[in-house]
Amino acid sequence: MRLPDWLIYLLVFIALVSGVFRANEDADAPPAPPDVEGGAPLPAESPFDPKVYVEAGPAAPGTGTAFTVAPDGVWLSARHVVDGCGRVGIAVNDREAVAARVTFARDADVAILRTEGGPDGLSLDLDDADMAVGEAGFHIGFPQGRPGEVASRLMGRERLITTGRRQGEEPVLVWAEIGRTRGLRGSLGGLSGGPAFDARGQVVGVTIAEEPRRGKIYTAAPSAVARFIGRAKLTPQGEPAEGID
Repeated sequence: MRLPDWLIYLLVFIALVSGVFRANEDADAPPAPPDVEGGAPLPAESPFDPKVYVEAGPAAPGTGTAFTVAPDGVWLSARHVVDGCGRVGIAVNDREAVAARVTFARDADVAILRTEGGPDGLSLDLDDADMAVGEAGFHIGFPQGRPGEVASRLMGRERLITTGRRQGEEPVLVWAEIGRTRGLRGSLGGLSGGPAFDARGQVVGVTIAEEPRRGKIYTAAPSAVARFIGRAKLTPQGEPAEGID
């Protein structure tokens, strides 16, 4: 049976339109994160870990995320969020902020902010000996200036090499993004400085960078955060969040 010409043209048109829309949907999407085999213990830090390079631009005002680790107004954030600011404050709402004093880490993209009082702290677990490749991570904060979150899986370790205005090298954990707040597209700028939770609700790192084209998120290594807190003679006090799924 011969199909009518109009039906053939219609089928071809539908195929072409379908292909165009599919291409547009994926045009700005990063490649799918690599498959991560779960269960293997996270390897120990090594100077031979793969390296990733970022460039620190000129000093400029910025916004990001911070979270409390003690009830007397002690916060953690990313150093690059605040190191270009003449004055630093914690936003309470859209119109108010409280002033914060800042201490920078020398060898990590982490900063301590201190305010006059604050909410209860979050619980830190900076012992990565029991972490496993493939375990779940949850990055909470203010991407693009709005509340949001990203879900991820732990891929392993790398060393972050910073060039430009600030130079340094630090150990980081690498996470493969697997999901994010509905409607959140594009850059995760503003998520920097936010807590990275494990499934138990413990904070296991500070979110410091993203690699959008590869679907990667970087957090300061637990050991780097622990060293900074120790040098600052800080005693974190906090309760774990509820389990996260």
